[in-house]
Amino acid sequence: MTETRPWLRYYGKLAPSLNYPEITLYQAVAATAARVPDDIAWDFLDTTATYRAFLEAVDQCANALAALGLAAGERILISMPTSPQGVIAFYAANKLGAVPALIHPLSTAPEIEHYLNASRARIALTLDAFYQRFATIHPKLPLRTLILARIPDYLSPLKKFGFWLTKGRKIPAVPADARVRWWTDLMAARHPDVARGGATTDDAAAILFSGGTTGLPKGILLSNRNFIAEGMQAAAWGGLAEGHSILAILPIFHGFGLGVCVNAAFMAGGKSILVPMFSAEVVAKLLRTKRPNLLVGVPTLYEALARDPSLAKADLSCLRATFSGADTLPRPVKERFEKLVAERGGRVKLLEGYGLTEAVTAIMAMPLDEYREGSIGIPFPDMLAKICRSGTEEALAPGEEGEICIAGPAVMLGYLDDPEATRDTLRVHADGRTWLHTGDIGKMDADGFFYFTVRLKRMIKSSGFNVYPAQVEAVLYQHPLVAEACVAGVPDPSQVERVQAFVVLKDPALASAATERALIEHCRAQLIKWSCPRQIEFCAELPKTRVGKIDYKLLVQEHIAKNEGAGE
Repeated sequence: MTETRPWLRYYGKLAPSLNYPEITLYQAVAATAARVPDDIAWDFLDTTATYRAFLEAVDQCANALAALGLAAGERILISMPTSPQGVIAFYAANKLGAVPALIHPLSTAPEIEHYLNASRARIALTLDAFYQRFATIHPKLPLRTLILARIPDYLSPLKKFGFWLTKGRKIPAVPADARVRWWTDLMAARHPDVARGGATTDDAAAILFSGGTTGLPKGILLSNRNFIAEGMQAAAWGGLAEGHSILAILPIFHGFGLGVCVNAAFMAGGKSILVPMFSAEVVAKLLRTKRPNLLVGVPTLYEALARDPSLAKADLSCLRATFSGADTLPRPVKERFEKLVAERGGRVKLLEGYGLTEAVTAIMAMPLDEYREGSIGIPFPDMLAKICRSGTEEALAPGEEGEICIAGPAVMLGYLDDPEATRDTLRVHADGRTWLHTGDIGKMDADGFFYFTVRLKRMIKSSGFNVYPAQVEAVLYQHPLVAEACVAGVPDPSQVERVQAFVVLKDPALASAATERALIEHCRAQLIKWSCPRQIEFCAELPKTRVGKIDYKLLVQEHIAKNEGAGE
């Protein structure tokens, strides 16, 4: 296999293959609890649980869910922030052999109805604040049970009072509803003990939803083996071990949040610091007070942290590894964050990685002691990657651009109830392996380092030429006036699509036609003509998706609506 993995020479002491136990996620947590029962498993707003207490809570929750009728093979919808209830319910369902489907807690009523119809879940878990969204919907299979949790369920008395003063008293009272069960009541009551279900490592462990090219999110079926493999790979790569801690910034409905920030930590025996509400200010405070060893996030987070004045005097020597994913990492953002860490006693580099929900999350990253401009790194142990000519299974030579394809134990079981999409995405190649066609364009160099160019659905086709937004954004970020930048294609009568840049300036007062011309000229000095933005729209801020990525789709929609309103 070495001839197909030139990147192995950059592994250092890391083993090229790992030994994955043939167990379920519940069994993995139970094994960690047996190994380090008194170590802290999670920290939620200063409330903590040891692995022993965590496993007891999972067992109690499994008993309660079984008493409510949840059985092996059935689904439960979890619509929770990153919190103890959501995490406990996830592993409790796994113990029963049921399959949790995880969604964003801020999902709208129509979205919730879609997710319930897709998953066919009859039981759901959410916060009391979101009861009304569930109460107004009518899925094809009516909800049998709605479990309601409260944020203060796991808070100290003082923090409970503070929550009530600021937010709790604004939450409407839940009316009488025969379907409603309260989390605290279920966890306090006595239920018959249930044994672990008969699920195996190859059975489904979760359904995560990811946007496809169709507009409606696709359900992605991930197995116990997928999570265990990806968790062990990520832990080995980042050096996550017993006694270490990681900030769970990314939410549990996201593959990175669930797969790395939570599950990988639990498999390694580390501590997951659960962050229910994401903001750069919250992360900065946790860096100062909790001193995590690992930090993972999106580029916009690191840009915000580099500008946060509260970190100017913080001790950041606690950081052992920092990774950026989910979007292209501009070099100026990397350099600003690394400069901050170096000034505050740390030595880590901000390393870029690559992954997708169809393989849980990250499946490649830069080695801790390597850096190559623009590279997303090399594959994790046991993961294979290659570049294929788009739409084919033909492998391309190093340096040639094509579709990134991956194979290995983290690759999904398939799309939920969508055999056609599964066949299009998972293909058996001539080597007999099942390869995941990612729909992402990139290339590989002779040493096996990969480079991401663009997601096929984001590539701009202007006057017949391919324009890669990340390339243009990287140039804009080099300009000293630019704080944030996003490049997207907008409709144009003559070019079909026009390259449009949306920019946040460090000094908003400098927004002017002269600054626009200066930024366009800056791009023209470094990019081929058709890649340069024709117009630049200055913004006070750029909208973000629910995981903190810049929402280029919303920017385009707002741009179109604005121009239609102006009669263009």
